[in-house]
Amino acid sequence: QGQLIESGGGSVQAGGSLRLSCAASGRIYSSSVMAWFRQPPGKAREFVALTRWHSSSTLYADSVKGRFTISRDNAKNTVYLQMNSLKAEDTAVYYCAKGSHYSSNQAEYTHWGKGTQVTVAS
Repeated sequence: QGQLIESGGGSVQAGGSLRLSCAASGRIYSSSVMAWFRQPPGKAREFVALTRWHSSSTLYADSVKGRFTISRDNAKNTVYLQMNSLKAEDTAVYYCAKGSHYSSNQAEYTHWGKGTQVTVAS
């Protein structure tokens, strides 16, 4: 079914920036939705952002709106998450996911990457 591989994670000081990438080895249909979720230490996985593959429509969690930007390069089958003004609370394992519905509910996504760690030092 193909793979989603995240990269770009690492450690950064609070206020810094980081860009995550998610490369998809399989086909991404025009109707697909690509999303980012994250799981902070000791907490449940939560929605971060999503984008429709065929348009520029995006949706962000309130906690990251204004700081994070999701984008995609259709030719490269890659989705990005530009993270600016990072806070300690952003520390989490970030997951890339692919689904067929415009939804922030993780249950709507059928394919997942293995995650990449982002650590923000306060």
